[in-house]
This record gives sequence, structure tokens and C-alpha cells, in this order.
Amino acid sequence: MSAKIIGFDEKNRRISTQQLLQQVYAALEQGETEFEITSSGHHDIGGPLWTEDGSPLKFRVKNPGQRVGSFALDGTEIVVEGSAPADAGWLNAGAELTILGDGGDTTAHCAASGNIYVAGRVGTRSGSLMKHDPAYDAPEFWILKNTGSFSFEFMGGGIGVICGYGCDDLESVLGDRGCMGMVGGTIYVRGPVKGLSDDVWMLGLDDADRKFLKEKMPVFLDKIGRKKLFKELTDFGQWQKIVAKTYEERQVRSRKTMHEFRLQNWVEDGGIFADVVKDDYTHIAGLVNAGDDRLKIPQWQDKKYGAPCQVSCPSAIPTQNRINLLRAGKVQEAMEYVLNYSPFPASVCGEVCPNLCMDSCTRQFIDKPVGMKELGRLSLDAKSPQPKEASGKHVAVIGGGPGGLSAAWQLRLEGHNVTVYEADEEVGGKLRQVIPTDRLPENSLQSEIQRIKDLGIDIEVNSPVDEKKFEKIRKDHDAVVIASGAHNPVVIPFPGHERLVKGLDFLKEVNRGNRPKVGENVVVIGAGNAGMDVCLGAYAMGAKKVTAIDIQRPAAFKHEIDHFIKLGGEIKWPVFTEKVDAKGLWTKDGELLEADMIIISIGERPDLSFVPREWLTDRGMMDVDECWQSVHAADVFAIGDTIKPGLLTHAIGQGADAAKLIDDFLAGRELEPVYKPEVIPQSCLSKELFRPQNRGRFCIDDAKNETARCLSCGTCRDCSMCLEACPEGAIQRVDLEDGGFEYVSDDEVCIGCSICAGICPCGIWAMETVV
Repeated sequence: MSAKIIGFDEKNRRISTQQLLQQVYAALEQGETEFEITSSGHHDIGGPLWTEDGSPLKFRVKNPGQRVGSFALDGTEIVVEGSAPADAGWLNAGAELTILGDGGDTTAHCAASGNIYVAGRVGTRSGSLMKHDPAYDAPEFWILKNTGSFSFEFMGGGIGVICGYGCDDLESVLGDRGCMGMVGGTIYVRGPVKGLSDDVWMLGLDDADRKFLKEKMPVFLDKIGRKKLFKELTDFGQWQKIVAKTYEERQVRSRKTMHEFRLQNWVEDGGIFADVVKDDYTHIAGLVNAGDDRLKIPQWQDKKYGAPCQVSCPSAIPTQNRINLLRAGKVQEAMEYVLNYSPFPASVCGEVCPNLCMDSCTRQFIDKPVGMKELGRLSLDAKSPQPKEASGKHVAVIGGGPGGLSAAWQLRLEGHNVTVYEADEEVGGKLRQVIPTDRLPENSLQSEIQRIKDLGIDIEVNSPVDEKKFEKIRKDHDAVVIASGAHNPVVIPFPGHERLVKGLDFLKEVNRGNRPKVGENVVVIGAGNAGMDVCLGAYAMGAKKVTAIDIQRPAAFKHEIDHFIKLGGEIKWPVFTEKVDAKGLWTKDGELLEADMIIISIGERPDLSFVPREWLTDRGMMDVDECWQSVHAADVFAIGDTIKPGLLTHAIGQGADAAKLIDDFLAGRELEPVYKPEVIPQSCLSKELFRPQNRGRFCIDDAKNETARCLSCGTCRDCSMCLEACPEGAIQRVDLEDGGFEYVSDDEVCIGCSICAGICPCGIWAMETVV
């Protein structure tokens, strides 16, 4: 039997909300757990309530007021017969709320757990501020029809499902300006969508998404009594997924002006005088002093700091050490040295890398940066290091792109058996699939891939990984690295987006030699480096005119843009797309860019449907800690675009770091994040000691001659200038037993004059002020 509660007194007058809720509380104290409530706009029915023995509570409510089910707890089930006004399910904390009609404004507002099912439509700002506490199941918000405007604004977590049933005549089943400020969670939507916030991406469904909807849809339809709609609503060709952009994708960076930099970075707060120091005058120091009377003491700090090239390199290659080997005449050792950090010195460092190392090279302040590309190409035929003794451990790497091969390379060098599972017919990832051969010579890449294979790494091509295979791989291996990259192109859902050609698919066809057909007049959406590759590919396939557009300053590197413009290409920015039709691309300013082919190249997302859904972040990336280790499975690590969009070199560097961490994991050692050294301050370097070359006549004939130009920032180049310049002869060079060396200052002779620090070209000598 259910406790029947009516919102009217014996004279048929409406009682207050407080009086009605007191009746509920009284019945609850008497042991009632099921309630039939006939309300008259009474608010706050259904929560937060609980029983002492944990028995579930059930409410069946007619004509409720605001906030039905607000704060409702786990174990509470509420069914509203008909529609509900505003704030239904507000701050839901675990209850199941079913509305057998429409929901008012702000339905499911701030929901943190539990499920809310609506048999009709919901009002404005519904689903806003939904969140997910990882300690509990994510909240789910199911809507049969559509939402009002501003839906899911500031959403931080949870799942929304908008079925769009009977809404084909609407412009958007999410109303206007949906998902404003969204930073997390996932929204599945069926039907037309327009006016979405720029804070989100709209993507197609993957296998995990389809599985989720297929499993949960019958539950929803059963709750609202519409089981017959199952077949219609599980036609997944009509569904799309909305996820939040990453923090990096939402940022538009701008450089500080010199005035701002001077005020914010150079000018320090506070006065110019130190505190007064008392002196008992028991010891009077002379004008020039040695020993303990010096005001400053020199410290030889070899390798305390990292060179700018090393710190800026995503693979952390210490080029200064490589050049020191060349300086010592150890050419072969220098060529092989880089293989300890990357298996792709020639094809990546020497060809396709944006060379962030050169952008930060100290030599650029003298004439031109050190030739990192030329140095990289020297290692094309270098022999690989010998692996350590076999460990008996077996590691699987899913994905044979640059990140996966980097991890496999380093793991093999540590003595572990490695198997790479690659879905394509050959390893290499985007290096092989999408980068044009005029940027990456085929023989360079093939030589380095062969060197990887010759190291003894097992490679299984044509081996895509699904859920079943992933579980088998985990069972058969001691650790797993997920390095499957990002191969799902992002598409903006403006009208006519179905006409777009995806840039990644286009480049893959070009590199396969299939010569995809292009129009005479091509527009490319996206002017990053990948966009420039698409533009060059379009020209190579026969396009007569190619125009690239972007919403901000083109992110491609200058030499890529210059090459494109030299071919006759044009770049326009800022340009915002309104729609695409048979005539071409229409901008929000009403301008028509005529085109018979439009290609979009604004980034990709990973397909991780083979791992359990709970292993992923709200943005669909692998959820890992600072050691690239899955927070849900200790034997699984993830790198590259599966955790965060980045450059090829980021994936290579993360692969090397992950291999070191996996080696520790397999040995039972505690994992510690890999950090780069602090970069040496420019003020420590004596750039004036180097004679600049004429920039107009500058060229690199032999990369080995770069030894004369490299400053060896932060690493002693053994030039002996400090030893020769010391006026007191206090410095001597000492050979070490391991074959190394160090320079030592004699405290009894040194007068702390700082000449050694001033003359050192590498910033090795530093003066420590005596306190």
C-alpha cells in the first residue's frame, strides 16, 4: 500500500508546501516508503529523503511545483504523471526521476549523479552546470524530444542524450547557443543542431558510443512507456556527439609587447637596499681577498642547467653533448648518440620537425641558429645502440606511429621484448600516411623504420585492436602502451558540412598514390601545418587555385606559408564560416568564396573505443597521471594524441619517457615523473665572445663544422679559456677516472674576481654571493 497525500484540506483549500512536506515526513517516520502525492504546485517534493534501514523510496506525483526531485538521493525513485515546472531534478544527488511529460526550464540543473528521464521536451538552460564526481557514477539526462536555448551551458561532466523525436521541423533540437562554456561531459544528439557554442566540437559516434546508446536506450524507453521507438532511435546514422574543446584548443595566444615584458618581467618589486648588517670588526678584510674573505665564490656548474635547444625539444635531445663529441673527433659516436633519444633523427629532426630547438637556439642572437636539420640528417645511417641483457618481460605497443615506435625502440634498448600492433599495412603513422614526400623523402623514413625493425622489435601490421583483442593483449603482456594517435577528423557542424572533404583522409589518399580527384578551385578550412599540407596536396593533384582560411592568425610555420603562397595560394583570416553549399563557402560576413571542393583540416580526435569507457576523460582522451600511466589500470600507459593533441616530436618524446617509466614499473620501482632540466639563463652566456658570420652569405656546407658555432649552453666545451684567463692561476683541469673531466678553483688562491664567469662562453662558472 502507498501513503496517499493530497495537497488540499477537508474544505478543498490548498495547503502550504510546508504542510504537505510535513505529511510526507510523518508518513516516512511511520515506515512508509511509497507515496502517491496529488499536489497543487507544491515545490521540493521528493528529496532529500532517506530511510534508516536504507529501504528505497518511491514517489508518484501529480501536478508538482518547482524543484521536484531536487537534492534527491540514491535509492529514491520519483515518477511525475504529466509535466513538471522549472528546476526538476535540480542538484540531483543520485535519484531516478522520470517525467512523463515535458520538463520546465533548468531541468537537471547542477545534477551530480543519478538519472533523469523526460518523455517530452525541456526548457531553457536545462542540463546546465551538470557535473561528475569521479567517486560516483556520472549523471545521465535523457530527453525524448528537444531542449530550449542555452542548454548544457557550463557543463562540467555527465552525459546528456537528446533523442530529437518528432523534431525534424526544428532548426535545432538544442535551441540556440547550446553548450556555452562547456568544459566536460558528453552530449549525444539526434536531429538538426544549430548555433552551438565555439567551446565544443561535434563528432561522429565511435563503437563505444553506439554500444552505450544501444544498451541504455531500452531502459529509457521503458521508463517513459515508449518501447516501440527503439528501432527508430537506434538508427545511429542520425546521431552525433558533442564534447568540449581542450584548454589548449580554446586558447588564443598573443605575445607581450616589449613594454609589458619590461614592466612585468624585468622590473622587480621592493627597494634597492638590503637590511643593515651588524659587524663586530674583529676581522678586517683587505681590498683584494682570497679564502673566506671573498664576497663571491666561483662554482663550476657543468650540466646544472639545460641548453635552450634541449629544453625546448619535445624529445629532450641534448644537442650540445652531440656537438661536444664532434668537437672531440668522435664522429661516429656523435652520430649514434642521438639514437638514445629518438629513432628518427634524420626523417623527423632532419626533415619534418618544426625545430623548436632552432627557435630557441642562443646562436640566433649572434647570426643564425645551429643547423639542427643538417645534424639530424648525418645520423641517417648510424648504427643502433646494443640492447641491454634480456629482461624476460614483454611489452605491447598499440600503434606504429612515431610515438609508438619511439616507445618500442626505447623499451627494446632496455632489454624487453616488444610487439607493435599496427592497424595499417605498414608502420610509420602520419609520417608515412599524410606527410608529402617532398617534405619527407621516402628513403629517409624507410631507412629509419628498417633500423627499428632490425633491433628485434616484433611488428604485426593489419592488426586493428578492438575490445576483445585489447583484453587478450593485456593478458599476454606485462605492460601495454597505447599510442594509436588521432585519426578521427574534427568537423564543424555548420549547414552543408556533409559536403566537406576531411583533410586527413585526403592526405592519406595522396600518399597512397591514389591521386584523389580535386576541383579546380579549392578552399581549405584551417591554416595550420596540416592545413598547409592539404593545400600543397591539392596543388599536387591538379588544383588551379587554392585558398586557405582560418579564424585566427595562421598557425603554420613561416616557411610552410611562404611555400604555399609561392605556388599561388592565398590565405584569408579571420574568416568565420556560415555555411557550405553547391556554390562554395559562405562567410558570416556574407562573402561567397567560390569553390568546387572544400577540405577541412582543423585537427583530429583519437578512437579509443577498444578501452573501457571509464578509462577516458570527459573529452574522450585517455585518463593518465604525470607518468603517462592510466589511472584505472597500472599496466597500461598512453602517449601522444591519445592524451593530448601535439606535434610528432611530442609523441616521440613521450614515447621515450613512457619507456623509462615502464622499465621502472616492470622492475617494481616507484614511478616518478620525468622533468626537463631548468633552462640556462641567457645572462649566463658570453655571446660577445663569438664572431658573427655574414647572414647574407650564410650557408651550411658540412654540419660537422657547426661545432665552431654552437655555444654549448650549460655544458662545458673544455675550451680552457677560464684556466688561461684567471689572473691568479687558481683554476686547474682535473681528469676523472670515468674518462670525464672537471675544472676546479683553489679557494686559497681565488680572489672572487668573476673573470672566469665573465669569460666562460657556456655559462658554466657562476659566482655565489657570500651571505
